[in-house]
Amino acid sequence: MAGVGRDLSGYADEALARRRVSRRYRPYLDRLLELVASHASEIDATVQEHMPNWRLERLSAIDRAILRIATAELLYQEDVPGKVAIHEAIRLAERYGGKESHRFVNGVLDAVYQDTLVAP
Repeated sequence: MAGVGRDLSGYADEALARRRVSRRYRPYLDRLLELVASHASEIDATVQEHMPNWRLERLSAIDRAILRIATAELLYQEDVPGKVAIHEAIRLAERYGGKESHRFVNGVLDAVYQDTLVAP
């Protein structure tokens, strides 16, 4: 995975030590990070497939992370509605990404979501 050189749980532990996160959300975060780590190549391939004019490694680290997390939710989290995953990703992109990140993230994830609707 481009941009991920360490264990994701190590990053999560560091980030969560600096931020307040409700204990009730920690199991979900841990599960999501495990999904991203264990399906990294499939997630990256799916994202790359849905942005043919871009290379994943050329995106900002924030945009890559948002796309990876939301794609993991779309592909592997049956209890998370696709539109909710996309909406949350857009909110993250608006808050932490560049000026047009939210539009880019929306376009890529909508394409991923549409493919999940027709996939067997």
